[in-house]
Amino acid sequence: MNNDKLKDTKKLLEEDLKIASNEKELNDLKVKYLGKKGLITELNSSIKNIPNEEKKSYGLAVNGLRTLFNNIYEEKLEIFKKEELNKKISNETIDITLPSKKIKKGSLHPMTLITEEFEDLFVSMGYTVYEGPEIETDENCFQKLNVPKGHPARDAQDTFYLKDEFENFLLRTQTSTAQVHAMEENTTKGPLRIVCPGKVYRRDEDATHSHQFMQIEGLVIDEDVSMADLKGTLEMFCKKILGEKTEIRFRPSYFPFTEPSVEVDVSCFKCQGKGCNLCKQTGWIEVLGAGMVHPNVLKMCGYDPKKYQGFAFGTGIDRFAMFKYGIPDIRTIYGNDIRFIEQFNRKDDTYEVK
Repeated sequence: MNNDKLKDTKKLLEEDLKIASNEKELNDLKVKYLGKKGLITELNSSIKNIPNEEKKSYGLAVNGLRTLFNNIYEEKLEIFKKEELNKKISNETIDITLPSKKIKKGSLHPMTLITEEFEDLFVSMGYTVYEGPEIETDENCFQKLNVPKGHPARDAQDTFYLKDEFENFLLRTQTSTAQVHAMEENTTKGPLRIVCPGKVYRRDEDATHSHQFMQIEGLVIDEDVSMADLKGTLEMFCKKILGEKTEIRFRPSYFPFTEPSVEVDVSCFKCQGKGCNLCKQTGWIEVLGAGMVHPNVLKMCGYDPKKYQGFAFGTGIDRFAMFKYGIPDIRTIYGNDIRFIEQFNRKDDTYEVK
């Protein structure tokens, strides 16, 4: 009787495995035969009821059934997995004759582009990029730059003061404050060559002025520094940024922290100096302020003005971005309009903003 049951189970097992057509059906059969209440499991459990002299042969027969099932199961499982993989590969085949989808690329902001261009140029000239804090003290923002309290030069740099602390802290009006930090941190009081890019703040708001804008300022201090060094540096800077045909000129001016001071004009890159609406028919455009560092500034920052001289210069990065990319209104730069930003990329071309 036990042999009949073994034979019937083997026959049923082979028939079931033969007609199994997918991995799910195969796994269902595994439960049917080898699960807790499976047919082979029940045969194995009934060994206790078999006479002692037949137990060995019965046990071997049951194990043979289990081995048979597992062998057929593994063979069919491998077949099903290969079929599934081939089906997946077939369905996911790429038709290379189809037109490609346009990949949307990101763009750097024009202010980032031109700031990196400025930094790369000055670093190649031996300068170090130095960034100072945007929240400053009145002493660093004005007094140590030779602008004492009550000085009329402060009127042109009306800024934002922190509530309840307006006598001490404010948002810096120029990146010259970073130069103060750099000079004070230079404990050896030796030569210094830095450029300081960053945000500055003033209470302005029109097509060419913003309450927040970007500046970059440069400072060189050494024992033998002259106005000729300043002019050579700015001439190279303007030619690299605006074109090799660019000419520069100095006009006498006044800044509290430099003496002598100059305004720096460049020949109009739109009309090549012939006169147009951009240069207001003059052929020149004002782009920079510069001069030799005032002895009082050197002294207040720990330098001996009898031993060291220096020059400083500064410009609005926004202004150069407007020139380079043809941006008519500075407020567009800070408008957060993605259509505006998408017009820029890594190329060095001149852009005409639509």
